[in-house]
Amino acid sequence: MGSTWGRRAWPVAPLVLVLLATAGCDSGTSDARPQPTDAPSASASASGSGSGSGSASGAPSAARVCADPEPGPAKAPAGAVTVDPAVPGDLAAKTGSSPPHTTFWLRPGTHTLAPDRYAQVAPKEGDTYLGAPGAVLDGRKTNQYAFGGKAPDVTIRHLTVRGFVAPHDEGVVNHDSADGWVVEHTTIRDNSGAGLMAGARQQVRASCLRDNGQYGMNAYKGDGPLRDLVVEGNEITGNNTGDWELRREGCGCTGGVKFWAVDGADIRGNWVHDNRGTGLWADTNNNDFLIEDNVLEANDGAALIYETSYNAVVRRNTIRGNNRVEGRRYAERGDDFPFATVYVSESGGEPRVPARTDRIEIYRNVLEDNWSGITLWENADRFCNSPANTSSGVCTLLVDSPDRCARPGIASAPLYADCRWKTQRVDIHDNRFVLDKSVLDCTEKCDRMAVLANYGTYPDWSPYQGERVAEAITLDQHNRWHDNVYVGPWKFVVHDPSRVLDFDRWQAEPYRQDAGSTLGPRAGG
Repeated sequence: MGSTWGRRAWPVAPLVLVLLATAGCDSGTSDARPQPTDAPSASASASGSGSGSGSASGAPSAARVCADPEPGPAKAPAGAVTVDPAVPGDLAAKTGSSPPHTTFWLRPGTHTLAPDRYAQVAPKEGDTYLGAPGAVLDGRKTNQYAFGGKAPDVTIRHLTVRGFVAPHDEGVVNHDSADGWVVEHTTIRDNSGAGLMAGARQQVRASCLRDNGQYGMNAYKGDGPLRDLVVEGNEITGNNTGDWELRREGCGCTGGVKFWAVDGADIRGNWVHDNRGTGLWADTNNNDFLIEDNVLEANDGAALIYETSYNAVVRRNTIRGNNRVEGRRYAERGDDFPFATVYVSESGGEPRVPARTDRIEIYRNVLEDNWSGITLWENADRFCNSPANTSSGVCTLLVDSPDRCARPGIASAPLYADCRWKTQRVDIHDNRFVLDKSVLDCTEKCDRMAVLANYGTYPDWSPYQGERVAEAITLDQHNRWHDNVYVGPWKFVVHDPSRVLDFDRWQAEPYRQDAGSTLGPRAGG
C-alpha cells in the first residue's frame, strides 16, 4: 500500500466551488540554445539570495512600480468627462449617464461610491478611466466591487483602487471577467478577495497588485473561454494577507496570480515577490504559457506551480529565495516529499493540444538559494472521473466527458492515456541551480530535484494501481534534465521519495539524467 504522502497532491481548489462563488454575484521556440556560465547572471547576483524583504535590486526595472507609480494626466484630455471626488458616487453616476466609448478623468483626491456594497461602477463598451496624479477610488471597506459588468474593451489607467471587500474567490476590478480589458499603470491594493479578475484578451501592464486578501489577480472566467492573456511588467507583492491556505487547509486558493483554464498567456517582465504562498500558480487545463524574464523572489511557497495543464515555455527567469516558509514547514513535520520551488504537477507537453510548443520547456533560468529546485510529479490516484481528482467534475483536454473515464474503457487505449493529466515531455536544460544551505539555515530536505509519483491505490477500479505511474514518469514519459550547471550539495529523487541519489547515480543507468551537466563545489554548508 502507498504511504501517506502518496495520497496527497499539492492542493487544488475545486473549480465547481469557484464557479458557484462567481456565479452567485451580479511551437517549439526558435531561440538558439545558449550554454550556461559558471557565474550567476547580473540579475541573480545583484541582491544576493533574497531574505523575504523583497529587495528591488534584482527586479526588472519596468516592474518596480509600487513605490513609484507612473502619474496620470494632470489635466483632463479633450472630450473627457471630469469626475469630482467631492461628490460621492460621481464616477458611477456619470458612467451610467454617458454613452459607450467615453473617457472619464478622475480629479486628484479620494473618490467614493454610494454606501451600498453593490454600488460598483458598471462601464459601457470601450469606456476609459484615467486617474490624475493622486486619484484614488476607495471602497471604504463597504463596497464589494469597484468595476463590474460584462462590457468589453474597458481601459483603466493611472488609478489607485483600494479598500474594497470582495468575497472569497471574487475580485474587485473586472469582477465579472469581461473581455478585452486593459489595466495599465494602476495600483490595486489592500482589498479583500482578488484585486483583479481576468477576461479573454485582457492586458495587465506596469501595474501594482499589492497586499490583497486572497490573490493579486484571479484569472478565472466561468462563462466562456479565457484566451490570450498578457501580464507584463507588473509588481505583484504581499498578496494573500488573509492566509487562506491555513484558514482552509488544502483549498489551493491563493497566490500572487492564479490561472484557471487559460488558453494562451504571456507572462513577462514581472516582479513577483513576498507573496504569502505561491507566486504564480497555473491550475487545471491551462495551455500555451510563455513565462519569461520575470523575477520570482522571496515568496513563502513555490515560485511557480504548473498543475494539471499543458504546453509551456519557462525561460530566462530569476528565481530566488522562494519556498523557505512552506518548504521548511513540511520538513519540520517530517514530510519527505520534495516540495519544490518550481513544481510541475500532472502537467506536460501534448502535441494534440494546439500551442506554440508541444513540450514544457524550462531553460536559461537562474534558481538561487530556494528551498529545493524542480519537482516533476504525478499522483497515480488523480485522473478524470476519480474521486481523488480535486478539480471536481473537470476532465482532461483530450476527453470530452468524465463519464467516459470509467470501466471498462479506461483500462485500454486511448482512454488509459487520455484520462490522465500526465507529466510528460518536460525538458529542463541550460539552467543554473545554486544552493547555499547556510543561507537557508537548512541541513536536509532543501536540496532536491525530483521526478516521482506515488504508489497507486485508489479507487479500487483504477487501472493505474501499483507502480505503473511511478515507472512511467521516471523512465517512459520523456522527462529530461540536461546541460545544466549545479553549484552546491544537490540531491536527486527518482520514482518515489525513498530513492535519493547523488549526482553520479542520477546520471547513470537506468535514469540517465543531466547529460552534459556539471556539479560544482558545494556552496556554504
